[in-house]
Amino acid sequence: MFIIDLTLKNNPLALSVQRKTAEDAETIYQEILTAMESGTPTLLALTCEFQTGKRLSVRSSEIAAVQVSEKSSTAAASGRPPGFFAIAQ
Repeated sequence: MFIIDLTLKNNPLALSVQRKTAEDAETIYQEILTAMESGTPTLLALTCEFQTGKRLSVRSSEIAAVQVSEKSSTAAASGRPPGFFAIAQ
């Protein structure tokens, strides 16, 4: 399972959706990057493959950062969750 995290401007919470394959996660990541680089605010509608009823919409101009990570047992074993706030020491 792959997690796509979005951090919004002026918002401390990250939004996330999940994809089952690396290719699907990469497709969403590229779609978000393209929308961010366009300079024209667009509305991105994303769905989650893990929680089937989860949907989110976000204006591309409000996205500060995007990250893709693999949900694995190694993150749990290290005691650090994946995401923007998992700072290496």
